[in-house]
Amino acid sequence: MTGDLGVYAGLFMVAFIAATILPMQSEAALAGLLLSGSYSPVMLIAIASVGNVLGSIVNWLLGRGIDRFRDRRWFPASQAQLDRAASWYHRYGKWTLLLSWAPIIGDPLTLIAGALREPLLSFVILVAIAKIARYLVVFAVTSGF
Repeated sequence: MTGDLGVYAGLFMVAFIAATILPMQSEAALAGLLLSGSYSPVMLIAIASVGNVLGSIVNWLLGRGIDRFRDRRWFPASQAQLDRAASWYHRYGKWTLLLSWAPIIGDPLTLIAGALREPLLSFVILVAIAKIARYLVVFAVTSGF
């Protein structure tokens, strides 16, 4: 049981960090755990989803303070990524958050949503839909659907 808690906590941290400042592959971690057959798929998907959505909320918060943080070395997006994300966001609005799961553009979109003052509730709903859907696809692929 203690080992399970460590596995779940590790997955949570990988998913959280993958949505924030460090490049990580939460999908690979989830897929490996799903393929092991040792853990509840529902728990794994739920924990990865919560961690990843919370990580995106950190990006939203960073976006709210973008002017204070954008020149910091640790800031998770380049100016080019921010400009591209802002262009998408201005063109398609909050619905671009359904792409928050996507590599390269997903994290900048969540930052821009904060910078452009997207309300937290609509942000969380759209990001959660995107992140959960991505993890369900990982589950489907690993289970042979």
